Amino acid sequence: MSTHHQKPDVPLAPRARSAGWRDPRLWIGVALVAASVLIGARVLGSADEMTEVWALKADLAAGQQISSEDLEPTRVRFDDEQDARDYVLVRDGVPSDGVLQRSVGAGELLPAKAVGTQGEQLVEVPLTAPVENIPSTLRRGSRVDVYVIPERVGASDPDSTPTATKVLEDVAVIAVPEKDEVIGQVGSRQILVGVPAGADGEIGIVLAAARDNRVQLTKRG
Repeated sequence: MSTHHQKPDVPLAPRARSAGWRDPRLWIGVALVAASVLIGARVLGSADEMTEVWALKADLAAGQQISSEDLEPTRVRFDDEQDARDYVLVRDGVPSDGVLQRSVGAGELLPAKAVGTQGEQLVEVPLTAPVENIPSTLRRGSRVDVYVIPERVGASDPDSTPTATKVLEDVAVIAVPEKDEVIGQVGSRQILVGVPAGADGEIGIVLAAARDNRVQLTKRG
């Protein structure tokens, strides 16, 4: 007696079909890649449209000369090339012997019309005054009026208050020392101001008063 063993039917494993061009997942991937390329191109294009312009690191007053230490490059997008020409561009370099024709504040873009080759000639005058006679907010580029306090003559009226006289008006502050830099035991500070040439008489008066700590500064604006 012979026995025939039949092999059981084993179902064939399904074969993975290759993704065709109709597969939506393929098109989603293509769309994502295209979007990434488009965004990258726009970013690069925007960067190319930026223009580097000089901006001031600190306040500068009219009549002060500009140097590379006063400037820092700033990238700005202008709607029109002519608008960019209203300012001093970095690619044009630092203005040679440039002198400000008006005051420009810290962080402000440097206007082309504010820079000249010949400005008002300023005489640098160091003024020493008691700390309490100098505004605490004074800084480079500030504008000040300089007063002279008269000397007390005699003691016939010890209660009288001397009236200060304005000697210099609207002068530029060129340099201000740190607040902890005081001179002598009376607590004085030295401020460097720029006085228009031709004011020799006024300069002499304030320098003489400064030796006796009789100078008072008031800040404008």
